[in-house]
Amino acid sequence: MAKDPQTPLDEELARREQEAEPQPVEGELEDAVEAAEQAVPDEAEVESDNPEAEMLAARVEELEASVAEAKDQALRAAAEAQNVRRRAEQEAEKARKFALEKFVKELLPVVDSLEKALEAMADEATEAHREGVSMTLKMQHDVLAKFGVEAVEPSGEPFDPQYHEAMAMVPNPELDPNTVMEVMQKGYLLNGRLVRPAMVIVSQAAG
Repeated sequence: MAKDPQTPLDEELARREQEAEPQPVEGELEDAVEAAEQAVPDEAEVESDNPEAEMLAARVEELEASVAEAKDQALRAAAEAQNVRRRAEQEAEKARKFALEKFVKELLPVVDSLEKALEAMADEATEAHREGVSMTLKMQHDVLAKFGVEAVEPSGEPFDPQYHEAMAMVPNPELDPNTVMEVMQKGYLLNGRLVRPAMVIVSQAAG
């Protein structure tokens, strides 16, 4: 079937429809994206363009450092205060324990005298006399023990120069060398610390 010839009106309508259709422009979308990216500044440019924000950030860092330093100083001060308190408590306890040391030293000769008096009493001494001295001596020992004083009587024990004072060395084949044979005078401790060493006679090997 032969195509109908177009009239001038049909040609005009076809031309207008063609002009009304949108024509793609090459690279138009890429150019728009690039322009948008150039319009948005990056983070470095924002920071460099905002000096106030930089100052605030620096101030925050400075305050954080100051807080950390203050906490460290507070911890150190608390630890030092605890150490000082502990040392003070130890010194107070030490002073309490050994405040009587001088008094005990002055009292020991009285105890020695009572012990020697009781040993020296002959049979002619009355029972009441011996009992009186014995009771007085016991009272002295009880008072000393109440305040942390204990006697050192190392008879038969190895000689210890920290607590014993050797008055003589005597050969004795029946005992091991450096054994306390006899206690001439008792030693005493005050709360575990030596107040007076025991005066002793020590054995030595037979020559």
